[in-house]
Amino acid sequence: MFNDIGPLELVTLIVLAVLVFGPDKLPKVIQDVTRTIRKIRDFSESAKQDIRQELGPEFKDFEFEDLNPKTFIRKQLDNDDLGLKEIRNGFDLKKEMAEVADAVHGRDSDSSSSSSSSSSSGSSGGRVDMTKKPESRAADARPPFDADAT
Repeated sequence: MFNDIGPLELVTLIVLAVLVFGPDKLPKVIQDVTRTIRKIRDFSESAKQDIRQELGPEFKDFEFEDLNPKTFIRKQLDNDDLGLKEIRNGFDLKKEMAEVADAVHGRDSDSSSSSSSSSSSGSSGGRVDMTKKPESRAADARPPFDADAT
């Protein structure tokens, strides 16, 4: 519950509580707070049990912690029914980004140069050569104005 409170912050809270409530009333306040926390936990557990009973036997293994998105995703990634590990292992993001960067800069990468040398029909294997200018436009002519694009 208090995982993110450090020792210095805890000491500061204790000193602040002593100053606000006084040393004679502090034990009573601590008892009241702990009693309230226990009641809230009991209420929460009884509500969880009621929900489990209402859902029926098909949701017997349902855990409320699974409603946390991080826990749900972690649990689904550990469960390999979807085949996500094969997808993750088959996709090399660094290689793909390097190929895109090479295509933008007009360089030949290792994998695309072999595919472009094998195709002699004029197309470069799906790559666009950014260094060539289109023949349809003159060198100093402006592109057409598109009012919807701006």
